[in-house]
Amino acid sequence: MILMLVPAVLALSISLPPQSASQPSRSAGTADHSVAFDELAQTAKRAREEIHDDDAIEAYRQALLLKPEWDEGLWYLGTLQYKKENYFEACTILRRFLAQDPGSGSGWAMLGLSEFESHDYLRAQDHLQRGMTLGLADNQKLIARVRYVIAILLTRSEQFDESMDVLFTLMTNGADTSSLVEPFGLAALRLPFLPSEIPPGRREMIRMAGTATIALEGRRNEDAEKLFSELEAKYPDQPGVHFLIGAYFLSAHPDEGIKELKQEIEISPAHVPARIRLAEEYIKQQNLDQGISLAQETLKLAPEAPLAHMVLGEGLIAKGDSAGGIRELETARDSLPDQTEILWDLFRAYSAAGRKEDASRAKDEIERLGKQEDSAH
Repeated sequence: MILMLVPAVLALSISLPPQSASQPSRSAGTADHSVAFDELAQTAKRAREEIHDDDAIEAYRQALLLKPEWDEGLWYLGTLQYKKENYFEACTILRRFLAQDPGSGSGWAMLGLSEFESHDYLRAQDHLQRGMTLGLADNQKLIARVRYVIAILLTRSEQFDESMDVLFTLMTNGADTSSLVEPFGLAALRLPFLPSEIPPGRREMIRMAGTATIALEGRRNEDAEKLFSELEAKYPDQPGVHFLIGAYFLSAHPDEGIKELKQEIEISPAHVPARIRLAEEYIKQQNLDQGISLAQETLKLAPEAPLAHMVLGEGLIAKGDSAGGIRELETARDSLPDQTEILWDLFRAYSAAGRKEDASRAKDEIERLGKQEDSAH
């Protein structure tokens, strides 16, 4: 019976034009309107608490006809629509909620999750990241879900290193690693798919790579190396496999790492990350001409690659070309202003060149970023 009050109140308001209604009539209409709204709000709350979702949705809809700006109603209607997998409806309602409360991190997170399920991936990634920036209070389940979706969307948009960082955070915070195997495998092999988009013939390879990466993060190096050996034996010609293995071996077995990276470049000549890592290793081992040459070749393939500029800058400085090296490092910094490794390179280069003011600015920026990172934790 309560739900039937809404059409009656709407009909009453239509039948009483403002210019012909007396003041007492408006007051009575307002009172009836308020009573109807309060009853619907209570009905919606009771149905939601008793997990009668369909009844709750209908009551919230009716109440919002009477009070469209009711933020609590918009929130619960939006989240209930998400729960019922009515994602397009959830997006519409949550946008209305955020128009009134744009500072709600949880609101942006729920909108992003709804957009993700609606396959609106670009908006989803932006809104989920905005939600994390604004904060999700202490809702650990929501935080974990948002981080997971951000990670797989970063992989899909070819931001593989950033995805790995988010996945490592999830793992550190105790996420079930079985749910992270495929996301880790995709990011590690640098394959821009969602887990749901993996071609059937590549799933086993991706899961092997993911399991090995998780073993590495868990400091189970022997397990990881065994898995890497099996992966290489089974998929010797697949792009990404030798890069993953080579990147690991560079720290423990540099010669093996160089060999693997060379194999990756033979299989995938345009594999920019493999070229950058190999050039970096050459410079580290003081094979400066090889490192500089490879970095320059890489920049012909990818002129905007900031890490290639960084590695080239490091090589030029090591060879004595301070001015050329600084130019390359500044180009890298302009693309990645928050990359502290580049800033440290510049600080050292400026200091060696006697550019004290520039060195001081670089150091100040390093300290600012450090404080920002500390406050984020």
